[in-house]
Amino acid sequence: MVQKAKILLVDDRPENLLALEAILSALDQTLVRASSGEEALKALLTDDFAVILLDVQMPGMDGFETAAHIKRRERTRDIPIIFLTAINHGPHHTFRGYAAGAVDYISKPFDPWVLRAKVSVFVELYMKNCQLREQAALLRLQLEGGGKSAVGEGKEPVGLLAELSARLAAVEEQAEALSKQLDDESADAAAVATAAHLERKLTGLRRALDALEPGAGSGAASLPSQN
Repeated sequence: MVQKAKILLVDDRPENLLALEAILSALDQTLVRASSGEEALKALLTDDFAVILLDVQMPGMDGFETAAHIKRRERTRDIPIIFLTAINHGPHHTFRGYAAGAVDYISKPFDPWVLRAKVSVFVELYMKNCQLREQAALLRLQLEGGGKSAVGEGKEPVGLLAELSARLAAVEEQAEALSKQLDDESADAAAVATAAHLERKLTGLRRALDALEPGAGSGAASLPSQN
């Protein structure tokens, strides 16, 4: 079963949260509400999120301050943030949003189709990253165990490598298709950069697997960093 991605919706007005849920429900992911910046930060302490939709104008801790806290935490600094605002004070206000770490800045009222499409891109990138981490973790376990557990179950190390390679190939194919889709749709620069980062990590994992193949040499394979 494929685990659903979590999307954090942050707005102090319940009617706005309800509207966001109506727009994003078609993505069939887990939508998590937060009615303040403080509540959003608490949710981020325990759960992983694919993307954050963050209202700018909130009493107390506003969207800019909330984003600053998110970007200062190592656990959450790489989560994409889409700012939503009902006001537009010109280029300076927009620049402040990007400076705070947002990948996009959308003024209300916004086009539901556009918002859903933008969020879906980051959800898909998040799912690909999850798949990559799972493959890397499996490879790391097998390397640490020297393949003994696999042999004990009747699976030779060579067969295990072939299975891992096939799984990785499936992720590589999906990542390539996603990158082509982003190019075709002239997507946000942040989304393109995230996809490129994913492809680099896939390349590193592929090199590690290739180095483990028989006849590849006696040098130890280096697992790709998950940063």
